[in-house]
Amino acid sequence: MALWVGCATTSTTAGDLDLAETPEGNIQRGDDALKSKSYQEAERYYEYVKGKYPFLEAAKVAELRIADTSFEREQFTESRDQYLNFVKLHPTHPRVDYAAYRAALTHYKDIPSEFFLLPPAEEKDQVEVKGALKSMNDFIRSYPQSTHVSDAQKVVDDCKRRLVAHEWYVARFYAKREMWGAVAARLEGLITDYAGAPLQAEVAQMVEDVYVHLQTPQKAKDTLKRLVERFPGSPAAAAAQKLLGS
Repeated sequence: MALWVGCATTSTTAGDLDLAETPEGNIQRGDDALKSKSYQEAERYYEYVKGKYPFLEAAKVAELRIADTSFEREQFTESRDQYLNFVKLHPTHPRVDYAAYRAALTHYKDIPSEFFLLPPAEEKDQVEVKGALKSMNDFIRSYPQSTHVSDAQKVVDDCKRRLVAHEWYVARFYAKREMWGAVAARLEGLITDYAGAPLQAEVAQMVEDVYVHLQTPQKAKDTLKRLVERFPGSPAAAAAQKLLGS
Protein backbone atom coordinates (compact mmCIF):
# COMPACT_ATOMS: atom_id res chain seq x y z
CA MET A 1 0.00 0.00 0.00
CA ALA A 2 1.40 3.37 -0.97
CA LEU A 3 2.22 5.68 1.92
CA TRP A 4 2.65 8.84 -0.14
CA VAL A 5 0.83 10.35 -3.07
CA GLY A 6 1.98 12.90 -5.56
CA CYS A 7 5.69 12.02 -5.23
CA ALA A 8 8.04 12.74 -8.11
CA THR A 9 8.27 10.12 -10.84
CA THR A 10 11.26 11.45 -12.74
CA SER A 11 14.03 8.94 -12.28
CA THR A 12 17.75 8.51 -12.57
CA THR A 13 19.53 5.23 -13.15
CA ALA A 14 22.11 3.88 -10.70
CA GLY A 15 23.53 0.70 -12.12
CA ASP A 16 20.56 -1.51 -12.98
CA LEU A 17 18.37 0.07 -10.29
CA ASP A 18 16.02 2.72 -11.66
CA LEU A 19 15.88 5.34 -8.91
CA ALA A 20 13.17 7.92 -8.34
CA GLU A 21 14.14 11.44 -7.30
CA THR A 22 12.56 11.21 -3.83
CA PRO A 23 12.92 8.69 -0.99
CA GLU A 24 9.15 8.23 -1.05
CA GLY A 25 9.30 7.41 -4.73
CA ASN A 26 11.94 4.76 -4.11
CA ILE A 27 9.92 3.26 -1.28
CA GLN A 28 7.01 3.02 -3.70
CA ARG A 29 9.18 1.31 -6.29
CA GLY A 30 10.35 -1.11 -3.64
CA ASP A 31 6.74 -1.78 -2.69
CA ASP A 32 5.87 -2.50 -6.31
CA ALA A 33 8.78 -4.92 -6.56
CA LEU A 34 7.74 -6.60 -3.31
CA LYS A 35 4.18 -7.08 -4.55
CA SER A 36 5.53 -8.77 -7.69
CA LYS A 37 7.79 -10.96 -5.51
CA SER A 38 10.94 -9.40 -6.91
CA TYR A 39 12.46 -9.61 -3.46
CA GLN A 40 16.05 -8.71 -4.24
CA GLU A 41 15.00 -5.65 -6.22
CA ALA A 42 12.64 -4.55 -3.44
CA GLU A 43 15.33 -4.95 -0.83
CA ARG A 44 17.79 -2.91 -2.88
CA TYR A 45 15.36 0.02 -3.09
CA TYR A 46 14.74 -0.09 0.65
CA GLU A 47 18.44 -0.38 1.48
CA TYR A 48 19.14 2.59 -0.77
CA VAL A 49 16.59 4.74 1.06
CA LYS A 50 17.83 3.59 4.46
CA GLY A 51 21.43 4.43 3.63
CA LYS A 52 20.82 7.62 1.64
CA TYR A 53 18.31 9.29 3.98
CA PRO A 54 19.09 7.96 7.49
CA PHE A 55 17.44 10.89 9.31
CA LEU A 56 14.15 10.93 7.40
CA GLU A 57 10.96 9.06 8.24
CA ALA A 58 11.37 7.23 4.95
CA ALA A 59 14.43 5.46 6.37
CA LYS A 60 12.33 4.00 9.19
CA VAL A 61 9.71 2.91 6.70
CA ALA A 62 12.48 1.27 4.69
CA GLU A 63 13.66 -0.61 7.79
CA LEU A 64 10.21 -2.11 8.23
CA ARG A 65 9.96 -2.95 4.54
CA ILE A 66 13.29 -4.77 4.67
CA ALA A 67 11.94 -6.90 7.51
CA ASP A 68 8.73 -7.45 5.53
CA THR A 69 10.79 -8.59 2.55
CA SER A 70 12.64 -11.15 4.64
CA PHE A 71 9.31 -12.30 6.07
CA GLU A 72 7.80 -12.75 2.60
CA ARG A 73 10.86 -14.75 1.59
CA GLU A 74 10.19 -17.02 4.58
CA GLN A 75 13.50 -16.02 6.14
CA PHE A 76 11.79 -15.92 9.50
CA THR A 77 14.82 -15.84 11.79
CA GLU A 78 16.31 -12.95 9.85
CA SER A 79 13.04 -11.02 9.72
CA ARG A 80 12.51 -11.57 13.45
CA ASP A 81 15.87 -9.97 14.20
CA GLN A 82 15.02 -7.05 11.89
CA TYR A 83 11.63 -6.43 13.46
CA LEU A 84 13.04 -6.65 16.99
CA ASN A 85 15.83 -4.26 16.06
CA PHE A 86 13.19 -1.80 14.84
CA VAL A 87 11.35 -2.11 18.16
CA LYS A 88 14.57 -1.50 20.04
CA LEU A 89 15.64 1.52 17.97
CA HIS A 90 12.21 3.14 17.56
CA PRO A 91 10.12 2.33 20.66
CA THR A 92 7.80 5.33 20.17
CA HIS A 93 7.25 4.92 16.44
CA PRO A 94 3.55 4.69 15.42
CA ARG A 95 4.14 1.27 13.88
CA VAL A 96 6.24 -0.26 16.63
CA ASP A 97 3.32 -2.53 17.53
CA TYR A 98 3.28 -3.83 13.95
CA ALA A 99 6.98 -4.67 14.18
CA ALA A 100 6.47 -6.41 17.54
CA TYR A 101 3.51 -8.39 16.21
CA ARG A 102 5.37 -9.52 13.11
CA ALA A 103 8.39 -10.52 15.21
CA ALA A 104 6.11 -12.72 17.30
CA LEU A 105 4.43 -14.08 14.18
CA THR A 106 7.74 -15.40 12.88
CA HIS A 107 7.72 -17.99 15.68
CA TYR A 108 4.29 -19.18 14.53
CA LYS A 109 5.44 -19.33 10.92
CA ASP A 110 8.35 -21.53 12.01
CA ILE A 111 5.96 -24.24 13.25
CA PRO A 112 6.17 -27.25 10.89
CA SER A 113 3.08 -27.75 8.76
CA GLU A 114 0.45 -30.15 10.08
CA PHE A 115 0.05 -31.60 6.60
CA PHE A 116 1.99 -34.66 5.45
CA LEU A 117 3.76 -35.04 8.77
CA LEU A 118 5.04 -38.38 9.94
CA PRO A 119 4.35 -38.77 12.80
CA PRO A 120 1.19 -36.65 13.27
CA ALA A 121 1.66 -33.11 14.56
CA GLU A 122 0.48 -33.87 18.11
CA GLU A 123 3.18 -36.53 18.45
CA LYS A 124 6.03 -34.22 17.53
CA ASP A 125 8.11 -31.95 19.72
CA GLN A 126 6.22 -28.74 20.54
CA VAL A 127 9.13 -26.33 21.09
CA GLU A 128 8.14 -24.07 18.19
CA VAL A 129 4.48 -24.04 19.28
CA LYS A 130 5.41 -23.09 22.85
CA GLY A 131 7.69 -20.35 21.53
CA ALA A 132 4.90 -18.95 19.37
CA LEU A 133 2.43 -19.02 22.27
CA LYS A 134 4.82 -17.21 24.60
CA SER A 135 5.79 -14.58 22.04
CA MET A 136 2.18 -13.81 21.14
CA ASN A 137 1.11 -13.60 24.77
CA ASP A 138 4.02 -11.24 25.41
CA PHE A 139 2.92 -9.10 22.48
CA ILE A 140 -0.68 -8.90 23.71
CA ARG A 141 0.49 -7.88 27.18
CA SER A 142 2.87 -5.24 25.80
CA TYR A 143 0.51 -3.73 23.21
CA PRO A 144 -3.06 -4.34 24.44
CA GLN A 145 -4.46 -1.48 22.33
CA SER A 146 -2.86 -2.63 19.08
CA THR A 147 -5.07 -3.32 16.09
CA HIS A 148 -3.13 -6.58 15.70
CA VAL A 149 -4.31 -8.02 19.03
CA SER A 150 -7.28 -9.84 17.49
CA ASP A 151 -5.00 -11.59 14.99
CA ALA A 152 -2.52 -12.35 17.76
CA GLN A 153 -5.31 -13.92 19.82
CA LYS A 154 -6.16 -16.24 16.92
CA VAL A 155 -2.56 -17.44 16.96
CA VAL A 156 -2.73 -17.93 20.73
CA ASP A 157 -5.91 -19.99 20.37
CA ASP A 158 -4.39 -22.17 17.67
CA CYS A 159 -1.22 -22.72 19.68
CA LYS A 160 -3.31 -23.77 22.69
CA ARG A 161 -5.26 -26.17 20.48
CA ARG A 162 -2.04 -27.76 19.26
CA LEU A 163 -0.56 -28.02 22.75
CA VAL A 164 -3.76 -29.50 24.20
CA ALA A 165 -3.73 -32.13 21.45
CA HIS A 166 -0.13 -32.95 22.33
CA GLU A 167 -0.74 -33.14 26.09
CA TRP A 168 -3.76 -35.35 25.51
CA TYR A 169 -1.73 -37.63 23.24
CA VAL A 170 1.01 -37.95 25.90
CA ALA A 171 -1.55 -38.57 28.67
CA ARG A 172 -3.10 -41.41 26.66
CA PHE A 173 0.38 -42.78 25.92
CA TYR A 174 1.11 -43.05 29.65
CA ALA A 175 -2.36 -44.40 30.43
CA LYS A 176 -1.85 -47.33 28.05
CA ARG A 177 1.23 -48.18 30.07
CA GLU A 178 -0.61 -47.66 33.37
CA MET A 179 1.80 -44.94 34.44
CA TRP A 180 -0.92 -43.14 36.40
CA GLY A 181 1.29 -40.59 38.16
CA ALA A 182 2.61 -39.40 34.80
CA VAL A 183 -0.94 -39.25 33.44
CA ALA A 184 -2.05 -37.16 36.41
CA ALA A 185 0.82 -34.73 35.89
CA ARG A 186 -0.10 -34.26 32.23
CA LEU A 187 -3.78 -33.72 32.98
CA GLU A 188 -3.03 -31.27 35.78
CA GLY A 189 -0.75 -29.31 33.46
CA LEU A 190 -3.35 -29.32 30.72
CA ILE A 191 -6.07 -27.96 33.02
CA THR A 192 -3.76 -25.38 34.61
CA ASP A 193 -2.05 -24.05 31.48
CA TYR A 194 -4.65 -24.10 28.70
CA ALA A 195 -7.86 -22.65 30.11
CA GLY A 196 -10.42 -21.91 27.43
CA ALA A 197 -8.91 -24.23 24.82
CA PRO A 198 -11.04 -26.92 23.15
CA LEU A 199 -11.19 -29.90 25.49
CA GLN A 200 -12.96 -33.14 24.67
CA ALA A 201 -15.25 -35.01 27.06
CA GLU A 202 -12.83 -37.94 27.35
CA VAL A 203 -10.50 -35.77 29.43
CA ALA A 204 -12.96 -35.71 32.33
CA GLN A 205 -13.35 -39.47 32.27
CA MET A 206 -9.58 -39.83 32.18
CA VAL A 207 -9.30 -37.62 35.27
CA GLU A 208 -11.64 -39.87 37.22
CA ASP A 209 -9.93 -43.05 36.00
CA VAL A 210 -6.49 -41.75 36.96
CA TYR A 211 -7.41 -40.88 40.53
CA VAL A 212 -9.32 -44.12 40.98
CA HIS A 213 -6.11 -45.96 40.15
CA LEU A 214 -4.16 -43.65 42.45
CA GLN A 215 -6.81 -44.20 45.18
CA THR A 216 -7.31 -40.46 45.72
CA PRO A 217 -11.01 -39.82 45.08
CA GLN A 218 -10.97 -36.38 46.71
CA LYS A 219 -8.21 -35.31 44.36
CA ALA A 220 -10.36 -36.49 41.46
CA LYS A 221 -13.26 -34.33 42.64
CA ASP A 222 -11.05 -31.29 43.11
CA THR A 223 -9.55 -31.68 39.63
CA LEU A 224 -12.96 -32.16 38.01
CA LYS A 225 -14.21 -29.00 39.73
CA ARG A 226 -11.25 -27.05 38.38
CA LEU A 227 -11.93 -28.46 34.94
CA VAL A 228 -15.50 -27.13 35.09
CA GLU A 229 -14.28 -23.71 36.24
CA ARG A 230 -11.51 -23.32 33.67
CA PHE A 231 -13.32 -24.78 30.63
CA PRO A 232 -16.93 -23.59 30.99
CA GLY A 233 -19.24 -24.71 28.22
CA SER A 234 -16.80 -27.30 26.88
CA PRO A 235 -17.63 -31.00 26.38
CA ALA A 236 -15.04 -31.79 29.05
CA ALA A 237 -16.73 -29.47 31.56
CA ALA A 238 -20.13 -31.01 30.84
CA ALA A 239 -18.74 -34.51 31.33
CA ALA A 240 -16.96 -33.42 34.53
CA GLN A 241 -20.16 -31.93 35.93
CA LYS A 242 -21.99 -35.16 35.17
CA LEU A 243 -19.31 -37.18 36.98
CA LEU A 244 -19.44 -34.83 39.97
CA GLY A 245 -23.19 -35.18 40.16
CA SER A 246 -23.19 -38.93 39.88
